[in-house]
Amino acid sequence: MSDRHPFADPDAPAQTSDVEGDGPVAEPAPRRRRGRRIVLIALLVVALLAGGVALAGGLYYRSVDNSIDRVDAFIGVPEEARPRVEARGAMNIMILGSDSRDPESTGGSRSDTIILAHLPKDRASAQLISIPRDTWTAVPRSKEGRGGRDAKINAAYAWGGVPLMVQTVEKFSGVRVDNVAMVDFAGFKEIIDALGGVDVEVEKGFTTKYSLIGTRTFKPGRQRMDGAAALDYARERHAFADGDFARIRHQQQVIKAILDRAASGGVLTNPAKLNSFVRATSSSVAVDKSLSLADLALEMRGLRGGNLTFFTCPVKGTGRVGSESVVFPDPARARTLFQAVRRDSVPDILAASGK
Repeated sequence: MSDRHPFADPDAPAQTSDVEGDGPVAEPAPRRRRGRRIVLIALLVVALLAGGVALAGGLYYRSVDNSIDRVDAFIGVPEEARPRVEARGAMNIMILGSDSRDPESTGGSRSDTIILAHLPKDRASAQLISIPRDTWTAVPRSKEGRGGRDAKINAAYAWGGVPLMVQTVEKFSGVRVDNVAMVDFAGFKEIIDALGGVDVEVEKGFTTKYSLIGTRTFKPGRQRMDGAAALDYARERHAFADGDFARIRHQQQVIKAILDRAASGGVLTNPAKLNSFVRATSSSVAVDKSLSLADLALEMRGLRGGNLTFFTCPVKGTGRVGSESVVFPDPARARTLFQAVRRDSVPDILAASGK
């Protein structure tokens, strides 16, 4: 099997790897955890807040930075197999998410949410690309000998933890991952309640049976949601014909709503709110060992929800491989998108995404 990622520059060299049979899914070695809730929110909200209040100076953010959990995201990732850097100064952050308190969750150690966040060199915007968890792709072999075959993309985390997810996403996209962040979407509740709720436009009315309160009905239109309601909204997939794609859209909506609420809800102008919110959020964050939230905050202090663009990796549709229900990527459209990301060409990224 070729190790060339499906959306690579055709002139780039290919690597090869061995193939193994399916075998059982093994759990990665346990790691130290402290919740690891909304790291994406932490990354962007901390950056958002950095320029808002004079109190929030460099020393404050350095102290927050020092308290954050760190993960060995790149250990054992072979440098010779990684995509080359084409746009110096741009940054690509892989966000891995799960929902540890989802009553429907049976995913174990698999990652339910995969987002590739592109931060352009000028840091004036951010483009967040969701990769469906059931995307069928080649997973490299881990150092423990697992993988080395085609599978759902989120199987990489079960087989080799964060390092194998880095290899798989890089192989899939051809985009070099500069940093990694971890998120548990169950933390939406606490973060949103700390903000006093968020405003979300419900695209279609529905009732979810997987609710924190038993069942919950959402009516169409714009409405204020507390943390429990927003978490129920972001979890639901069974009420929609497009299932997990609807859940991706709703997660994106809630993330943007949190950023907008943080900017307009008094957090920026209230030192006490700023301190408690940033510290509570950052205490639940885990990032790779090289990522500095303090530096990122200063670089992205002008970022607002309106500067963020959310979209999903282009796909051809869903189908089955053996007994598995999978998502098939669209190679041509995805290649165009990820090549624009590698070049740090924001207009081309937006054009490729249809935005």
